[in-house]
Amino acid sequence: MTRTIALFALVPLGACSAPMMGAGDVSPAAKVPAEVAALAAPHQNLQEVRLLDDGCYWYRHDGPVESTMLPLRTASGSPICVRRDSAPASAG
Repeated sequence: MTRTIALFALVPLGACSAPMMGAGDVSPAAKVPAEVAALAAPHQNLQEVRLLDDGCYWYRHDGPVESTMLPLRTASGSPICVRRDSAPASAG
């Protein structure tokens, strides 16, 4: 009976874990162009960056409660996006 109670006590804790992203969802840092890395403000995770359909780079932020994708920004706060000619640019 004690094992059953312990098992049911641990099951709800599984809902508190951060969602995991699939390996295909994140580009490794080696694929982040040097120009983009140079534009990025400090304290952003450049190890897990991807270019989304909106043309902007997004990075995985691991917060105290959950992990979420946030726009990669410059030190001035502008999102880092690509132009139609595929060159990295800072919007704004």
